[in-house]
Amino acid sequence: MKNTKQLINNIIGQLEGIKRMLDNEKECVDILVQLKASKSGINSVINKIIEENTLNCLSGNKKVDREKIKKLIKEIIDNN
Repeated sequence: MKNTKQLINNIIGQLEGIKRMLDNEKECVDILVQLKASKSGINSVINKIIEENTLNCLSGNKKVDREKIKKLIKEIIDNN
């Protein structure tokens, strides 16, 4: 999976493209498709940050099973 900075750069590129589309008065449907793609990218970044930070935060606790935490996080993310 791409790292967080790469994902953010992709989203920035998408948003810049949307801005150009608006400036050039492109079709509403085409703009909405790109907005949805950007939204999906933002959700991916959010999920990645939640997963990474939760694992890092809890991994210091020896009593917590890291694999169980990963499964739980995956379930939470997949249901959003």
